[in-house]
Amino acid sequence: MTERELRRHRCCFTGHRPEKLEQPESMVVEALKKEIRTAIADGFQTFISGMARGVDLWAAEIVLSFRDEGAAIRLICASPYRGFENRWSPEWQERYRQVLERADLVRFICPAYSPDCFRRRNEWMVDHSARVIAIYNGEGGGTRNTVTYAKQNGVPVVNVLNSDVLIK
Repeated sequence: MTERELRRHRCCFTGHRPEKLEQPESMVVEALKKEIRTAIADGFQTFISGMARGVDLWAAEIVLSFRDEGAAIRLICASPYRGFENRWSPEWQERYRQVLERADLVRFICPAYSPDCFRRRNEWMVDHSARVIAIYNGEGGGTRNTVTYAKQNGVPVVNVLNSDVLIK
């Protein structure tokens, strides 16, 4: 398969870290589960997580749990750089490591931290996807930048909590 053909079956995630969300983790996780099931039904087979605390890791954990239940899906971890998780709490670090260990593919987008490593990671995910699943509350930051980049590049974005297609 060509990269263009593979891309048609890939979906990535973008969303806020837990402290920026008004909804509890349980509500966000349930909304993500529903949308990931929809994406699978729509033919998406590979999911890309940017591996940040919150939405990215929750989505990755859901994909892995669905795979464990027999879904024929894959997980790509697109971490911005090695050591990205080093300053997190031990709990979040462990969740990050467990996801990396179980992923089908791990890609470190930049060799080390740089001022643009998160932008480059986000753009890489969109450039390799045909849909973006977002948990987006309208605030500025990486999620907004990812949604804007997807819009500029014609990649549909579904805002899960509002059940809206933000960009067609």
